[in-house]
Parts: sequence; C-alpha cells; structure tokens
Amino acid sequence: MNIKSTELIRTSQSWDGAQLPNFPQGKPELRVIRLDFPVGAKTGWHHHNVINYGIVEQGDLTIVCQDGSERTFHEGEPLVEVIGTIHRGENRGTKPVILDMFYVSSPGIEVTIQHPEL
Repeated sequence: MNIKSTELIRTSQSWDGAQLPNFPQGKPELRVIRLDFPVGAKTGWHHHNVINYGIVEQGDLTIVCQDGSERTFHEGEPLVEVIGTIHRGENRGTKPVILDMFYVSSPGIEVTIQHPEL
C-alpha cells in the first residue's frame, strides 16, 4: 500500500495576511488542543501571543476579529491563527465544530489571553 502525503498549507502568515512573529528563545513547548463547539457556541474574546495553527476536523468555524473582519473555515480546511489580535470563534453552522489546534511556545507562556466581553 502506498501512503499518500498532501501538504495542506505552508505559510509564514496568519489567515489575515499578517506576518507570523519569530520563535521565542529557549526550550520549545508544543501543545495540541481539541476544541469542541456545539451549534451556536462562541468562545470569549481572546488573543494569542504564540504561533498556533490547526485544522477544522468537522463543521464550519467563523473567526471574528474585534474590528469586525471575519473569515469562515470549513471542514478539512487548515487555519493559521492571528497573533496579538483580539478575536473569537463562532459556530454559526448546523453541526458541531471540532477544531484541532497546535501551539508553538515556551514553557510557562500562556497561549490564550482572555478579554472581557466587548
């Protein structure tokens, strides 16, 4: 049996076109977090200080930035998150969203910083 390899994305930019920051100094810490969004669910407003990317395993996820810009990512689509931009994720679809996110940081660094509701 042959193994098929498909590159889904290769980029140095987040989904909004901004350049990703340099890697932090020191020992790396990698995290993988699965997020399950029921229909109608929204995250709180937050931002990330570290590079993170993922793939929408199921459903359609809309990322809404504080400035009103937004983009919807569909099932099977890769997502490179915005860094330092306040945003939230929303499931506006008709089925639950499953999102696997990969974070590249250093030990002790918070990967998600929560903000009060706007």
